Amino acid sequence: MNYTQILIKPLISEKATFLKEADEQVTFFVDPRANKIEIKKAVEEAYNVKVAGVNVVKHSPQARVRQGRTVGQISGYKKAYVTLAPGEKIDFFEGV
Repeated sequence: MNYTQILIKPLISEKATFLKEADEQVTFFVDPRANKIEIKKAVEEAYNVKVAGVNVVKHSPQARVRQGRTVGQISGYKKAYVTLAPGEKIDFFEGV
């Protein structure tokens, strides 16, 4: 897979901003079929940085319930917390 298929979009939230400042970690929504090695290569290729580690969290789909009835489904997703090597940074996240 190409890195544009693996990295769906960056996650910008309060927790992600705190992790970026404290631990030099950036967070991405990634393709559910991608593994840690592919995610590491994709981030290194896309942003020209060295990656120290990758942690992955997978959220399974959940049923949407309204008034006691199942009326749909909330889709699942996969997040990757990417730890950058010391001294590395991604300019995309600066000033966010």
